[in-house]
Amino acid sequence: MKKWILLAAVLLLVPAVLSGCGSKASGSGVITMRLAHNQSETHPVHKSLAEFARLTEEKTGGEVKIQLYPNGQLGSEREVIELTQTGAVDVAKVSASALESFSEVYSLFSLPYLFDDRDHYYKVMNSSIVDGIYESTKDIGFRGVTFYDGGSRNFYTKKQVIMHPDDLKGMKIRVQPSATAIKMIELMGGSPTPMSFGEVYTALQQGVIDGSENNETALTDNNHGEVAKEYSYSEHAMVPDILIMNQAIWEELSEEHKKAISAAAKESSAFHKIVWEKSIAKAIKDSKENGVTFSNPDKEPFQKAVEPLHKEFAKKQSTAEYYKRIREASEGE
Repeated sequence: MKKWILLAAVLLLVPAVLSGCGSKASGSGVITMRLAHNQSETHPVHKSLAEFARLTEEKTGGEVKIQLYPNGQLGSEREVIELTQTGAVDVAKVSASALESFSEVYSLFSLPYLFDDRDHYYKVMNSSIVDGIYESTKDIGFRGVTFYDGGSRNFYTKKQVIMHPDDLKGMKIRVQPSATAIKMIELMGGSPTPMSFGEVYTALQQGVIDGSENNETALTDNNHGEVAKEYSYSEHAMVPDILIMNQAIWEELSEEHKKAISAAAKESSAFHKIVWEKSIAKAIKDSKENGVTFSNPDKEPFQKAVEPLHKEFAKKQSTAEYYKRIREASEGE
């Protein structure tokens, strides 16, 4: 029932008729696509999606336009994925973790310490390795188009400095609704608490959770640094944001529009890398001024704690091939 109410709300918000390839302005032939995401308009990913929209319009000579719906206006990440499957939403930016329950191969991105460092991460994400992952959801209604850097995920808590997995014992740590993330916290000794990102601030404030794990922008753009004063660079995961598009809409695009949108997406991803790095630097500076302390624990104990997950992913049929290729990519050109 909730899903149908949300679908009705989407259609009321965007009254254009769904027909063929996206929504078209009456008599103009212009394709207008709705793009949903859950970040604020000040967040770096929104700026990069706005750049994607600008580039798409420019490269198609105004024949394709993208309308942005930020702040979770059209629903949670899971909800907008489902709406993208149906075509009620044309395009969405979601975390790779949210895609895990739709295609098991996406669980790879939640695997702690999958990537050795940022160079390894970018090498993989800009390679043909991800093409098969993007296409793994074609049969269920959508496809991946590009990625946006989501930074490294680190622990932050109200009081306790996390310098070793032992420090997580007895602590309730918010995680994304990802089976892999839940298992990670369990292996490290903590108590995983899946919840919507929008609920984290209040949960921290009220003591429902003791901490969370995310990149530094959560401290500032989402004000978590007001209630969580200890940030520890465990760097346990680099989970990308993924731009997805309804598969039927993609198939109905002309080859020229497909090429233009793909190019716009790739360029906006490169644009995002620059915007992201500046945003992280500012988030750290502002957080320190707001009383947040940053610590650098030894990562080896955390890596050892999650070795069982690596063994599992190396054997599992849905992830074994991609796991091997990603790990081999760290070994040089």
